[in-house]
Amino acid sequence: MKDNKMTPVELRATWGLGTVFSLRMLGMFMVLPVLTTYGMALQGASETLIGVAIGIYGLAQALFQIPFGLMSDRIGRKPLIVGGLLIFVLGSVIAASTTSIWGIILGRALQGSGAIAAAVMALLSDLTREQNRTKAMAFIGISFGITFAIAMVLGPIITHALGLHALFWMIALLALCGIAITLFVVPSTPNHVLNRESGMVKGSIRAVLANKRLLKLNFGIMCLHVLLMSSFVALPGEFEQAGFPAEQHWKVYLATMLIAFCSVIPFIIYAEVKRRMKRVFISCVALMLIAEIVLWGAGNHFWTLVIGVQLFFIGFNLMEAILPSLISKESPAGYKGTAMGVYSTSQFLGVAIGGSMGGWLFGHFDAQTVFMAGAVVATLWLLVSTSMKEPPYVSSLRIMLGDKPLDSKKLEQKLLAQPGVSSVFIVPEERSAYVKIDSKVTSRPELEALVATA
Repeated sequence: MKDNKMTPVELRATWGLGTVFSLRMLGMFMVLPVLTTYGMALQGASETLIGVAIGIYGLAQALFQIPFGLMSDRIGRKPLIVGGLLIFVLGSVIAASTTSIWGIILGRALQGSGAIAAAVMALLSDLTREQNRTKAMAFIGISFGITFAIAMVLGPIITHALGLHALFWMIALLALCGIAITLFVVPSTPNHVLNRESGMVKGSIRAVLANKRLLKLNFGIMCLHVLLMSSFVALPGEFEQAGFPAEQHWKVYLATMLIAFCSVIPFIIYAEVKRRMKRVFISCVALMLIAEIVLWGAGNHFWTLVIGVQLFFIGFNLMEAILPSLISKESPAGYKGTAMGVYSTSQFLGVAIGGSMGGWLFGHFDAQTVFMAGAVVATLWLLVSTSMKEPPYVSSLRIMLGDKPLDSKKLEQKLLAQPGVSSVFIVPEERSAYVKIDSKVTSRPELEALVATA
């Protein structure tokens, strides 16, 4: 039986890359709760252009996410990560140095252009063994949620104390710390592992886009971030109208995020352990719809706004946990990495659409129109969600095949005959078998033993 304890190198890789990813995401999210209020003091600022400044980050990310992921195989993981972070630093410095909203838009576009997420995941795959990779990936996923919560609290505190420009200087400093961690903490490796579970494969993109089940999930993550970005174009101003000053907004975000984190854990356990994923998913979309309706009708009533934000964050945090799990379950064997790449691109398209739509509606109409539009988006999402099927409760594995000669067809039949195995995709040139299993029926050690005797 293989040792499942992480080695010092694996721990350094996991903590180091998790920190790099978190520092960069912190820079994205810290701006979200403050740009609408503090950004209006910038030269040429309007609600529409504030929305563009929020959304253009997502558009740049969506454009560069997949190309940067594919490039990391050619030029190397670390050079691409460092290069992406340098672009991010440049964008942050431009945003910190400008007095114009157009400078902020340019800076945010450059921040988004440094799309390193796929390269981070690929390097993590290079530096961890198969039996520990799921744990490492899970750590990155958890760090995303924690980073979002921290950013929503820190953004208003820092901006009130030091100003919007100081916030961007701090974001640039965080990215520089990320570069230092990449160069001096994260281990280097001369070997690039082509792992279809964590990296994108060029020829697989069309097959992923043609998968109807995955398309519905990609539509879901896009809607989720349309709702997030559009709502936060309008929310800060609504709190101020309700008599709650901008420097105090972090208190609402802290309280609601803490309650949301505690609230979602039982639902995640119920969805996974009891295998009621579709039921929880549809309920979650319905909750997002209710949140938008509450915010729509809140007006200047402070506690109604708080209730709406609380419902929103419960739904948002739960969906952020469920959607990646569903992508993993629904993606065909050997396509998970590409499916996650398309998923991330859809997420950032949602950021772009939500920021721009929210800014335009807020500038031409009012906050209530923004929330009404959010309710329409959530309704469309709910209609799509009801047509979803219960997902297969399977996990994705990559089994190494060793160097001995093998009969791919015979091995595939042997693996498919194993109870709990639902699909197999063998890639002889990678010496790998990608397998979807029901972990309640079979396990990695059993399949590795089966392969060893084949």
